[in-house]
Order: sequence, then C-alpha cells, then structure tokens
Amino acid sequence: MRKRASSPARRPGAQRGGGSTLVTERDRRLLAFVAEHRIVLVGHVQALLGVSGSVAYGRLRGLTGSGLLQYSRVLHGEPGWYQITRAGLAMIDSDLPTPRLDLRCYRHDIGVAWLWLAASRGAFGGVERIVSEREMRSRDAACVAGRSGFDWSGADRGERVPEAGGDAATPFGVHLGGVGPRGQARLHYPDLLLVGRAGERVAIELELTAKGGRRLETILIGYGAEPSIAAVLYLAEKPRIRREVAAAAARLGISDLIHVQPVAWPAASAASEAPARAPVRAGIAPAEKDQAAAAGPPAGRHGGPASTSTRTRTEDSRGALAR
Repeated sequence: MRKRASSPARRPGAQRGGGSTLVTERDRRLLAFVAEHRIVLVGHVQALLGVSGSVAYGRLRGLTGSGLLQYSRVLHGEPGWYQITRAGLAMIDSDLPTPRLDLRCYRHDIGVAWLWLAASRGAFGGVERIVSEREMRSRDAACVAGRSGFDWSGADRGERVPEAGGDAATPFGVHLGGVGPRGQARLHYPDLLLVGRAGERVAIELELTAKGGRRLETILIGYGAEPSIAAVLYLAEKPRIRREVAAAAARLGISDLIHVQPVAWPAASAASEAPARAPVRAGIAPAEKDQAAAAGPPAGRHGGPASTSTRTRTEDSRGALAR
C-alpha cells in the first residue's frame, strides 16, 4: 500500500485563498495596498514589495487565480491592471467597497498609486498615516450611516492615530457649500491625505487636467474654510495648470495654504510609469539637502517605476508634517 504524502507545513499566519494559493502576510500587505486604489500595475507591486517584476507578477497571478484579485487589459499600448475582488477584501477583513474604474481616470489613478508609494517612503516628510480617496469616502459614508466611527489604524488595524484638534470623528470630506443632486452635502476629497504624528493633515492633489475656473475656485474656497487641513499640495505636469491653480489661490488670498509644484513623467506613455520628479516645497519638514525617494526599480515591460526625487523646504506657515 502506498503511503499518502503529507501536506506541506503552512507558514505561520498564512491562509488559503479560493484556489490553491497560500496567502502569506506579504500577500495580505499586497492585498491591502491594492484595496486602497482603484487599479494597480505590476510595477506598483514591485515597488511595494521590493521584488523583481517576475516575482511580483507571480504573486499577482497566484492571487488572481484564487479569485482575490482580477486582471483587466482593454487599452491598446498600455499595461493591464489589477483590482481587488470582494473575496480579496474579505481576506483582509476590509469593509471598503469593490473598486470601480473610470477609464478616463486611468492615468490619474496610476499616478496616485505612485504618489502613495512615494509618500510611504518619506518623499513628503514624516507621515504617520496615508489615507486614500477610497478610504476617505468609505469612512465618511459609514459615519453618516451610523455604522461606525473613523478608523485611523494602520494596515494591521492596530494603534489609533490622534486627529487634528483631538476630534476622532473629524470627517475627511471638504465641504463645498450647498447640497448635491441627492440632497446630500457637497463634498470634495483629495487624491491622498497625509496625516502627521500630531494629527495634522496635508492634502495631495494630482492635477493632470484643468478643472475650470469656477469649479477650481469652489474647491479652493472649501480648503480655505476647512480648519483640519494644514496645507494643500497641487502636483501638475502642465505649466498652464500650475499657473491657474496658483493664480486662483492668490485671488482668494490663500497662497499660504495652497502650494503648487511640477510633477514630471519619464515617458510619453506616462500611464505606465512613476512620476520622475515631484519637487515638494509645501507642508514638509525642513531638510538640509535634497532627498531622493525611490519609487522602485527602473521602468520595465510591466510598467515598472522610475524614481521619484523631492526637494523639501518649509514654506507653510500653518504647520507641516514633522519628521
């Protein structure tokens, strides 16, 4: 009689996905990152985990095969992307909704994921917490519905981070005045929100297309009236957009709050690349010299990142993220 082979030992903390893939703690970290964004590329995962493209692709393929992620590619000449599924969200005990993709925002969503990675590596100074737009909207909606309070814990749902002013229920949305089409308050959410160790908030806006004068001013007025926001950093690749934002802030008398900096993309096919340079001068702690925050390995066939470098200076009189 043949002896049945025993099952391989399971790593501590590992779980089985829907297929044969063993989900490790590193996979859970990957899933948590994907959950924060509408879409991610293989290059994002390379940068997150510090692995080669082949290793990143292998983990993504395994998680996709287990039904925890889904893969799509519909844009000619652009890399495909990954999104978290309902099963993936359940695996990491996340109450975020499944993401929806607007193809018009494809390039923007990819850029925001690169900025999230850069912020996690200190490109914008000392950061205690990085809050994505998806999480901001979800937490605010849950609070309005009375289902829960605001969760400021980290990826492991651990320690609670103090809020600005000591108010643990401070909402994320910036009020724009009036009501929306469904009778709800009109709110604006930044692309990312950086929270410092004392609870101070710095909003990050990746501005790749012009919003129009009236809409832009409405958003800036909302930021100016929001006491929980210490600084707003607009990153734009087009000089015209940078001039428009700076001019609008000057007209409204809030240039001390609104800071505008260029962000450059390394290739014409910018949707698959990391920002090559994003000089930052607003809301950041002082530095004696330029600091380079690598977003990951050199660009590759899967849309891997180049590097991101930032210049840090203190020019914000309302407070900054302290190291």
